[in-house]
Amino acid sequence: MIGMYDFHCHSTLSDGDMLPIEMIRRMSVLGYSTVAISDHVDATNLSDVTGAVNRLKQSASLFGVRLLCGVEITHVPPEEIHSIAREAKELGADIVLVHGETVVEPVAPGTNRAAVSCKDVDILAHPGLISREDAQTAAENGVYLEITSRNGHNRTNGHVVRTGRECGCELIVQSDAHEPRDLLDREARWLVARGAGLTEDEALRVLSPERSLFHRF
Repeated sequence: MIGMYDFHCHSTLSDGDMLPIEMIRRMSVLGYSTVAISDHVDATNLSDVTGAVNRLKQSASLFGVRLLCGVEITHVPPEEIHSIAREAKELGADIVLVHGETVVEPVAPGTNRAAVSCKDVDILAHPGLISREDAQTAAENGVYLEITSRNGHNRTNGHVVRTGRECGCELIVQSDAHEPRDLLDREARWLVARGAGLTEDEALRVLSPERSLFHRF
């Protein structure tokens, strides 16, 4: 059976409950083949987080998991997102997420726009009530919009799907896991996708690991 992916998981390197290797082991048992640990970063911890995750890649491979070094740029002023995303890639991050304008946190207005306009950003996480203009920019620049299972952030999944579909955006289903119970098995991933409003065919495509985002790594 083809393994699963999740590029949005948090460990003890930021506000998660699991050591990075514990997360990898648990996800291996659930059937994941490609995982990114994408802890919260700003200018103060970017170097430490990328260095730590990259040191774990060999250990992850022994559990049959391809580990990607991710970061989630979080609550950073929109004007600084471009430079921090560029620095993250230079420090060895394989994948860069930006903590989008979720409706349950005071994310600075303009964060979504800065993220989707940045060539070094791969995923806009929980983008809230993303505007059509920003979704169109995401589509043009190949920035994926996240459908999330995270409580609170998931309130706008339906809007993200509708707007993303209208604008031709790539969508991605992720857990934003912080503790073991947040990790999704195969059935839960399917329910998140379908519950957000994806058709069966759309859900199958979005959940497949053989997608264009993987070609970046």
